This record gives sequence, structure tokens and C-alpha cells, in this order.
Amino acid sequence: MATEKDSDKTQQQENDKTTQLSGNTSDSTNELMKTNTGLPINDDQNSLKAGERGPSLLEDFILREKITHFDHERIPERVVHARGSGAHGVFKVYESMASVTKAHFLSDPSLETPVFVRFSTVAGSRGSTDLARDVRGFAVKFYTQEGNFDLVGNNIPVFFIQDAIKFPDLVHAVKPEPDSEMPQAASAHDTFWDFISLMPESAHMIMWVMSDRAIPRSYRMMEGFGVHTFRFVNAEGVASFVKFHWKPLLGVHSVAWDEAQKISGKDPDYHRRDLWDAIESGNFPEWELGVQIIPEEDEFKYDFDLLDSTKLVPEELVPVQRIGKLTLNRNPDNFFAETEQIAYHLGHIVPGIDFTNDPLLQGRLFSYTDTQLLRLGGPNFQEIPINRPIVPVHNNQRDGFMRQTINRGKVSYSPNSLGDNYPAQAKASEGGYTTYPERIDARKIRARSKSFFDHFSQAKMFFNSQADFEKNHIIDALSFELGKVKTVAIRERMLGILSMIDKGLASEVAFALRIHVPQDPELPVNHSIPADGDPADYDSFTFETAITSSEALSMANTVKDSIKTRKIAFLAADGVDEKSLTTVKDALEAAGAVVEVIAPRLNYIIASNDAQIPVQHSFLTAASVFYDAVYVPGGTNSAATIEAEADAVHFLNEAFKHCKAVAADANALQVIEATYFSRMLPSEFSDKAILQEGLIIGDDPALVADKFILAIAQHRFWDREKPRKIPA
Repeated sequence: MATEKDSDKTQQQENDKTTQLSGNTSDSTNELMKTNTGLPINDDQNSLKAGERGPSLLEDFILREKITHFDHERIPERVVHARGSGAHGVFKVYESMASVTKAHFLSDPSLETPVFVRFSTVAGSRGSTDLARDVRGFAVKFYTQEGNFDLVGNNIPVFFIQDAIKFPDLVHAVKPEPDSEMPQAASAHDTFWDFISLMPESAHMIMWVMSDRAIPRSYRMMEGFGVHTFRFVNAEGVASFVKFHWKPLLGVHSVAWDEAQKISGKDPDYHRRDLWDAIESGNFPEWELGVQIIPEEDEFKYDFDLLDSTKLVPEELVPVQRIGKLTLNRNPDNFFAETEQIAYHLGHIVPGIDFTNDPLLQGRLFSYTDTQLLRLGGPNFQEIPINRPIVPVHNNQRDGFMRQTINRGKVSYSPNSLGDNYPAQAKASEGGYTTYPERIDARKIRARSKSFFDHFSQAKMFFNSQADFEKNHIIDALSFELGKVKTVAIRERMLGILSMIDKGLASEVAFALRIHVPQDPELPVNHSIPADGDPADYDSFTFETAITSSEALSMANTVKDSIKTRKIAFLAADGVDEKSLTTVKDALEAAGAVVEVIAPRLNYIIASNDAQIPVQHSFLTAASVFYDAVYVPGGTNSAATIEAEADAVHFLNEAFKHCKAVAADANALQVIEATYFSRMLPSEFSDKAILQEGLIIGDDPALVADKFILAIAQHRFWDREKPRKIPA
């Protein structure tokens, strides 16, 4: 006869079984990794490939299950790149590239190809800030006469991981932690740095993300990269490897980290607004398309692997050829219909462009289709107007969710006799796409080529290439991010990784964290290894690179010859000297800058000669972080009012703190003297007293304007930062 104790035990067993079947709990402690069908996984680090450097195989059910589940985890916004901004434009090639590619839009200089470009942050949700420290997406859809070509890239030329099978792990780590859903749009937390500290292949990318590249001044002032190595194929079937670059004509510029945090609070739409306003005002953003072309016979010429997406090709080894120009000239009519529904895909290519066996690229080819099926409701997402090609589409695909094409006739199969065998296959001579016939002869294997084992030489190269102020910013960024990490062991492990990049870098970060750099990095350094692999194989490789630094990697070497579209704040009040204001304003606007007058009150101010001068903002709504430089015009009453306005003095202190150019009429010197940084002023000055570090004062408005323009073009005076760090 069953006892009460036996009954309780039976009930508990039933409860345990019910819980197990319903999937209400999941605890991976001391358990082997398995697929969703319960199959033990031997290798979660490498996709199944035809040889170590061969293409990923469709039969890799472990890869497909993992990425399919990942792609369907969130609806309806994108899993990554959720927050974005887009615009229409055109692209024209300068000269025919027919010698290397049969892509028609790259072979006809008279042809103007329509495009839609979407910029985005990666980690945050749709409601997050534009100014997060993050990678920026840079995706271009070319509507060519041979179909759509999507160049899906970022503003950083490398990536965190080498194999797409690790992509879900990366994004899970950087997203808000699942127990608390915090922090939003930020990598400064334990799970991200835990993952990074165990994955040394991320070392190079981390240097970029902790640099100023991760906080751009504008979408219009950042580079773009295709990240992966692609192939060009010409009409004769000759292939070459190609890396894609976008070079902004305004130069590559950033904001200060303190500034980025303040902008996030004051205007989280800052980059969106900047892009929209520039296009609306006719200041169309422009980039040149650059390519690095590598003959196929040079595939193994370098001390890095062309198929490794954590590596770049230094421009000293393969110069970037600028072959065409992209111009954005029209804002969307409807954000949702266009910017939100645009569907990019690495697999959208045209004749003359083909893939390589980059294992990150191979996995992403599957992922994009799978993602759009969920996000846009089914297989007909290509029929949404913003995704529709400009050429007619004929095939035997039918029905499905959101079908918009009305197909006539009874034939929807091939071959057929009832429809004269149409739509017919296109011959290669008729523009039919043919895959490059790369020879593959290898065993199926889950592994990586030893040419992928170098994780630190290019990270060193990047850090070595930075100007001193850029190195300081990387140190500050790492100190900030790791300072947010609560687990000391993760901080220590990460310092070990940093010591393999640069011991001085590691020491500076360790000093800020008040912990010691480990004498030896934690071993194994690389935790992303095959289950049956030898950790020593992954940790014992020390590579030296022929290129130890590269000028192209430092933003200090960017274009600094223009102030086009730069926003300049004029701080003024009633009684302003009209000549002092208008002379400088006219000169700046003639050089392409945007000038806005900021005053204690809106609408207008009255100059000393009774002229009315329009006011764009009051101190209530304006802030220095929205502007690239500041000018204080003359006028006794105006200067007295501005000096007494605490927000105006703060405006100037903050602009100086963020290393921006500051100018003033000599008759407004009292305003400058009210600032914290006024101690920089010499005891005497004249109309030629143009001070160093972007501080300009003079009694000749025309001379001040000339010097001010030169100063603004320098973007920032970063050398001002450390020795004269001021409160604001």
C-alpha cells in the first residue's frame, strides 16, 4: 500500500517530467552541448567546410539550426542593426572596370545607377541612441540593369569572429544581459567582455571599437568597408580578389566620448537628423568607392589570410583605387516603407562579382535570407517596392505570404511545352549568372586553417598606427568599459589579452582599474577551439607582420581642407555689433558651413545699429555638443549679456573641453575671460593675436574669419585634451 511519502515522490516525478517536457527550465551546468534534438555537439567553434579553407557546406545541420534559431529570436525589428537611417542616391563609375569585372554598372561611366543606403548601429534596439559606442552598418543596394547588388558592410574593415557559427554567441554576449535586460546599446558589461576575453580572434576588432571610429561625428564623415574578401570576374573568366571601401569626401571625423554621452541625452536622433538635414538643405553626402584588387595568383602572398575577416589588407601593400562616386540626394518619403522594410542580403550579387570561401561570409549568406523570411513575413519580401529590382522579373515562383505579382497563364514549371519553355534560362553570353569554377578537393572537416591562428599582429599594427591622442582615447575607452565589468577575473583575463597587443596599453588600463597586468596571460588564451583540438595549436602561434603601422588607419591623417556642412554656433544678444557678426557669418557660409545664432531669447536680436538678426535657438534648447565650433561676436551690450548668461559660459567651456575651435571678437574678450580656460590668454593681444590650439581672438573680423575657417577645418585640437583637461 502506497504511503503518503511515496505519493509525494510520485507527484514530484510527474512534476519534474512535466517541467522537462514543457521546457520551462534550462540549466546548462555540468551538461554537454547538444542540438535541439539532443545530439551531442563535438565542435561548436567551426562550421563544416570542404577542407580547412574550403566553402561551408549546406549539409551542416548544426550551423543551420544554430543560426536559424538565432535569426528568429526577435520580432519584428532586426536582431542587429535595428536602429538605422537611410537615403536614396546614385552611383557612377569614373572609368570602365571591364578589365577586372564584367559587372555592367562598373563598366559604363555614362551609366547612373540608383541606390538606397542604410546606416545603422548594431547592438541597440530601434529606440536606442545614435551615439552609442558601436560598430556602424553601411549597406548599399545598387539597383542595376542586371539585378540588385547589395554591398553590406560596416564602418570598420574587420570583424569580431572568423566563422559565422560564432555569430549568435557574439550577439548574445553584447546584447543586454538576459536576466536584467541591461544595459541597452552598450558593450560595457560582463557578458560581452567575458566572451571577448576568451576569443583572442576579436583582439583586432576590439582595437577599432574602442577607438574613435566607434563614435563618428556623422554618417557623412565615416568610412565604409565590405569587410569580406569578394571576387571580381571579367568577361574572359579571369578572377581576382577584391576588398570594397567607401571613402567620405568630407573626411573621417569623430566626437569626443564625453560629448557622445551628452548628445545621447540631449538628442538621441543626432545622426539621423544630421543626415536628413544635410540632404534636405542640398548638402548631398558623397563617398568614393575604392577597391583593393589582388590577382588570384597572389592569394598566399601575404602574412595573413585573405579569407580571414578579422584581418585587413594594409593600403601600403595594396593601394585603394577610387573608381566611382556615391551621392545621396533624396530622403525617404516614408521611413517604414523604405528604411525599415529595405532588405539587404550578401547573396544579392550580379555577374562579375562572386564570393570567396571566407567562413564568416559563407554563413551570413544563409542567415540573411532566413532573417528576412521572419522579419518581412515570407518569401516575397523582394516584391516590396523598396526591394524590387528595376528590371522585370520572370520565374516560376508562385504564391506565399504577401505575394504582389499577378502571374498570368497556366505554366509555372520548367521545362514546359505549353509556354514554349519560357521563362528561359539565360546563356552566359546573354548575361546569365555563372558561378566562378573554383576547384575544390578536400575532406569534410570542422577546423580552421593555421593561417587563421594569428590574432594579435594586426591589432598591434592598428594601435601602433594611432596618433598619441587616439591611443589615449583607446586607453580611456578600455578603462571605461572594463571599469563597468563586475567580475574581476574577466578584467584580469582581458588585461592578459591587451598585454599581447601592447604592454604599455595594458599597463595604462591596469593603472586605471588599479589591478595588475598578469605576468603571463591566462592559458589557454584561445577558448574557441575544436572539442578534439589541441589548445597549444591555437596559442603557440606568434606572427610578425611586414607592416607594423599604416597611415590609413589613423583618423589624424584624414582630409582636413574643408568646413562644408560644419555647424557653427554664434553666441549673441541685443546690442551685438552687426559687422562683427555678419562678416564672420558670411565668410563661414561662403566656405560651406552652417551658422546658427544662439541667444537668451528666440526669434531675433537687435544689433547696435537697430538691425534685426534672426535667432535659430535659445540657450534653453541649444548645446555646444551639437556644434563643431563657437564664435562670440563683438558689441558692448551683447558681450555683457552673454558674460552674465551662465549657460553661455558653460557652452564655451564645454566646447573648449571637447577640443573645438573657439573664436571671439576682441570687443567680446570679457566673455572669454569669464570662462575656465581664460587663463590661456596672453596678457596682451592685437588683431593678429591668433592663439594656438584653436582659440582665436582679434579685432579684425575678416582676419578672424580666415583663421577661424582654417581652425574649424582641423576638426579638433586633441592635443588640448590631456594637459588642459577642464570641467564643463
